[in-house]
Amino acid sequence: MEPKDRIICALDVSSTDTAVGLVKTLRGHVGVFKVGLELVTAVGVQVFARLRDAGAERMFYDAKLHDIPNTVAGAMRGVTCLGAWCVTVHASGGSAMLRAAVEAAEQGARASGWPRPQVLAVTALTSIGETALRDELHVGLSMNAYVGALARLAADAGCDGVIASPHEIATVRAAVPDPGFLVVTPGVRPAGSSAGDQARVMTPRSAVELGADYLVIGRPITGAPDPACAADEIAQEISGR
Repeated sequence: MEPKDRIICALDVSSTDTAVGLVKTLRGHVGVFKVGLELVTAVGVQVFARLRDAGAERMFYDAKLHDIPNTVAGAMRGVTCLGAWCVTVHASGGSAMLRAAVEAAEQGARASGWPRPQVLAVTALTSIGETALRDELHVGLSMNAYVGALARLAADAGCDGVIASPHEIATVRAAVPDPGFLVVTPGVRPAGSSAGDQARVMTPRSAVELGADYLVIGRPITGAPDPACAADEIAQEISGR
């Protein structure tokens, strides 16, 4: 995989025109465009068609589905019609919910004619640190143990991979040794950039060396004076040049 293809650019904006403009600027410089709650809530799921027309060949729908199995299954069948390359669900929804999501993705793909989206399970948000995990969420495990357990749960339920902090990449790889199991890491910041609201961050090169397949990067690219140049510099950092 080319270094640029590992970059998932987060379109965390609230207008279609801004998102389309970023796609036109960054197509060929990043591999995937992430559409999340901010954009979909502001403009609706029709934005996927607009982004595809603008040149987004691969789209990551960060839906973070988390509900009872039947509701998640219904939502997932709808997602397949959007043509997204992958979609996220919360691993903490449990094995029945995860299995329902995977099965619905397959059913929806057969019915719609679109390829089945990769189902990726979110482990622990990168804004959550050890203290919040223990004192606010009352999880008795360490962050590494918790993420490892959720990764194994997701794999057993048929998910294609997980979303995990770069600090838990090694833990995920140990819990699920299958090399085809995808590890997508948010909380990635180029050397010298601000951590923002992320609690567990790492540079792009370090995350890939630890075993990340894809890196979710937003503001360091979209907020740069020259987003294409910023993306190219990150790709060079990934390659070690």
